[in-house]
Amino acid sequence: MIDVKLKTLLAVADLGSFTKAAKQLSLTQPAISHHINALEAELDKKIFVRGKGELKLTPDGEIVVKYARRMKVLGDKLIRELDDSEKRINNIRIGITHTAESNLITEVLAKYGAKYEGASIKIITEPITNLYNKLENYELDLAIVDGKPSGKELRSLMLDTDYLVCVLANENPLAKNEMVTLRELRREKMILRLPSSATRIQFENQLEILGESISDFDIMLEVDNIATIKDLIRKNLGVSILAKSACMDEVMKGKITVLPIENLSMIRETNIVYHKDFDGTEILSKLMKIYREVKKSYR
Repeated sequence: MIDVKLKTLLAVADLGSFTKAAKQLSLTQPAISHHINALEAELDKKIFVRGKGELKLTPDGEIVVKYARRMKVLGDKLIRELDDSEKRINNIRIGITHTAESNLITEVLAKYGAKYEGASIKIITEPITNLYNKLENYELDLAIVDGKPSGKELRSLMLDTDYLVCVLANENPLAKNEMVTLRELRREKMILRLPSSATRIQFENQLEILGESISDFDIMLEVDNIATIKDLIRKNLGVSILAKSACMDEVMKGKITVLPIENLSMIRETNIVYHKDFDGTEILSKLMKIYREVKKSYR
């Protein structure tokens, strides 16, 4: 579907070389040069500048490549959807954050795939910024994230509200309490998400509001994988701050304890985010219904 000149452009941009692009596309180097020159003439813009042993995109070139990628994704999507229509298959690409990967979201998506004949779901787990970029570039159909997007191209539907809690082993003496104070937390070894995670950022922001600093706490380990954190907590190697939804299965099975933290209000939204051009309102309704059903089973 994509114009051959744009296909050549993407190969050159990705490989940084006319020679490598020619090899990948099974074309001659003069053919590659011709495609790029023709594209520059058509757009009346310079796309590449040649430096010492390197090839760089111009600012205009960056824009051209960005939209070329979108056109390729849309072209691929058109072919895929036409093919799916014949086979009565409903392929959905859904992005989730690491937090969502560890809660009931994956169960909801699995139940959706099992319930509706022909449904096929591909889950991509990445940081929230990457998911937003993929949505804007049509590389994803939906994303399930904490918070709301700010981009003009994206829309959101609130799936649920969630909040952060202190997660600790059942053997920890604090597990007998109704809540945990910041003073008590400062005496605990802490295993936290990475500083770039939404969970960690929200926790630190709440501390700042109270005049506290993360540096006053004993952070012995920073881990991006939530399953690893919960496993370490179960072994009573420390305490953590996580979204309650990420711990529901373990709490229901009595494996760990979660407690609110005194004076810290850390409520946040869980949203389904999609591009403004997304036309699958029926899919959204079905996912919402299954989510409510699954959530009830955890109560």
